Amino acid sequence: MPLDGPLFRSEPTALYRELRREYGAVAPVLLDADIPAWLVLGYRELHQVTGDPVLFSRDCAHWNQWDRVPDDWPMLPMIGRGHSSVLHTVGEHHRARVAVVNGALEAVDPFELRAHAERFADELVDAVCAEGGADLVAHYAALLPVRVLATLYGFTDEQGPGLVAALNDMVDGDEDAIAGELHVAASMARLVADRAARPADDVVSRMLASGRTTGGLALTHEEIAQDLIVMMTAGHQPTAGWIGNSLRLMLTDERFAASLLGGRRSVAEAMNEVLWEDTPTQNVAGRWASRDTRLGERAVRAGDLLLLGIQAANHDPQVRTHGSALPGGNSAHFSFGHGEHRCPFPAREIAEVVARTAVEVVLDRLPDLDLAVPAAALTRRRSPWLSSLTHLPVRFTPTAPRG
Repeated sequence: MPLDGPLFRSEPTALYRELRREYGAVAPVLLDADIPAWLVLGYRELHQVTGDPVLFSRDCAHWNQWDRVPDDWPMLPMIGRGHSSVLHTVGEHHRARVAVVNGALEAVDPFELRAHAERFADELVDAVCAEGGADLVAHYAALLPVRVLATLYGFTDEQGPGLVAALNDMVDGDEDAIAGELHVAASMARLVADRAARPADDVVSRMLASGRTTGGLALTHEEIAQDLIVMMTAGHQPTAGWIGNSLRLMLTDERFAASLLGGRRSVAEAMNEVLWEDTPTQNVAGRWASRDTRLGERAVRAGDLLLLGIQAANHDPQVRTHGSALPGGNSAHFSFGHGEHRCPFPAREIAEVVARTAVEVVLDRLPDLDLAVPAAALTRRRSPWLSSLTHLPVRFTPTAPRG
């Protein structure tokens, strides 16, 4: 079954249910240009794949389909041929790279992070608050995370819009994906070179310093740039989707109506529910079988690509016996991954601060916020990897921008 189409863009969970009924916990799917892969739908099977980095390797050199992949394949940026990033390393080298990333992110001051997020959120609300209506995806959620990350890295405010557009193109996997990847790579390479010559108090400078000293590891500028691209890609789009999907839930579900009047507890509950029910990271590419094996009653050949079905696993009826929402602070979802290639804890903390600040600011500034279209009219982006809204039109009482 092609991993695309109207059902995937409108009701991906319905597609996963259909695949599970037809194929079980591991389903054969087709990517762009009819490239085959396995989509891991089962919670236990996904736990097995992500917990065994030897049998299910992150090294894409194992792939048995490279001879069929054209150089302009739009999914290449997310698969990673020729990439030397932390995502595609294994073993001790991977763990050393993760230590460099963690060290640079752990040094981010949480109060400074919150201040950056509030400042940019207020600026974005100021731009639309007098209009009485806005698109909270295009005018807000899709712009905020990368502006915060760009500041933490050391980019200027003027470079933000170009990075947003390029990152969107990369993740959407359409005809502009390669161009988007090239723009991001060139921007990051210039920033790394500048910080190597003129260090500052930012993430890039800390990675350059740590990459020369951590465990005897000597990272090249290209390797550091690749890791920074991974961090920005993983930090921007999923966080933007987390903001948009959380706001959608709070505007369409009466359980969260109190949050529209400033209820803080409901904001956290809505955000956690989204990670279970409507996680922005739907699928991840991927893992490659290092030898012939069996998974979920499927014969997996050496070199086969396995896509991590994050949302499908979160909805696995084997762990969701009644199909209901998981309560409160249950965080056993796969939205941040699992195993040694899971999202680093400091990165998760940054994403949560940015997303929660974004939701709280817009609810504080626009307290009578309401959806401007029927909920059924909302559509999702056409990415096989992410499930976030294309638009979230709202209306509210016009207010004056803040001083």
